[in-house]
Amino acid sequence: MDRTLDLRALGEPVTGAGSTPPLLDGPVDLAHTLPPPGPFDEEGYAVLRDLVAESRVLVLTGAGMSTASGIPDYRGPDGQRRVRPMQHGEFVGSSEARQRYWARAFSGWERFAAARPNAAHAAVAGLQRAGLVEGVITQNVDGLHQRAGATDVLELHGSLGRVVCLDCGEPTTREQVHSWLTDANPGFDRLAGAGEVRPDGDVVLPEELVRTFRAPRCLVCGGDALKPDVVFFGGSVPKPVVERAFDLLERSRSLLVLGSSLRVMSGYRFVRRAARDGKPVAVVTRGETRGDGEPVVQLDCLLDQVLPRLLADVAPGADLAS
Repeated sequence: MDRTLDLRALGEPVTGAGSTPPLLDGPVDLAHTLPPPGPFDEEGYAVLRDLVAESRVLVLTGAGMSTASGIPDYRGPDGQRRVRPMQHGEFVGSSEARQRYWARAFSGWERFAAARPNAAHAAVAGLQRAGLVEGVITQNVDGLHQRAGATDVLELHGSLGRVVCLDCGEPTTREQVHSWLTDANPGFDRLAGAGEVRPDGDVVLPEELVRTFRAPRCLVCGGDALKPDVVFFGGSVPKPVVERAFDLLERSRSLLVLGSSLRVMSGYRFVRRAARDGKPVAVVTRGETRGDGEPVVQLDCLLDQVLPRLLADVAPGADLAS
């Protein structure tokens, strides 16, 4: 039985819509490409505050939630991708692509895993503890919502903390794979240096160094098709995950989008459904979004500044600690 929902079959590309400029394969500091926010929109904030105070809010988060934690976004100020992420078809179809992915991911993993939740993550967890949040859906694969204290987080695109064998289905943890790779590639981290960690948790490496890397193999079947349990660009969100997300939206009174440009259809489709069903939509993020025109309010501001204020306003006495 097919357990995935291929959005391409519905005419809804997983990777977003519209043409994109040439993508860079090197490190780009996307956290600093946006200009500072303009004057704070107090009227818009009041609409947001009242919406959240009514409770039963479904929170949908994107990469902008984690930029303050040191994990960069894929996109520039125009909302278009500026780095080339791993493609699903490329990964599953080529041992060389898997070797390149794992070499890069090995070099960036410890710094990626060391990222800590920021005040925005803590505020979302606080809103949930206060009983105002119906559910949390994230497009991120970093696990920072859970580490901030949020519960029952629906990971739309999976988690880099899990690994699965595409041949036999055997699951394992990323820490176990990283330990094996460390033993199998002594000194590789020294040769790789300390390049900038990209949104996938990897770094750019010279091809001649990549070719020396021993990629992981499944300890059960021996195959080399170990894949992080994430939805790569061009892949499909598992159907049960999509169904659970729509169920959460059905039970919610409103939708709050945090830190997402909504360029990826797997997230934007929930905005469209909410608007179709007459549910208010609020978007808080930096830069342009694909959802312009559908939200009842849209704020261009820093999440780690506005969300703690929002928590204090709608849940007096609540704090950012779990």
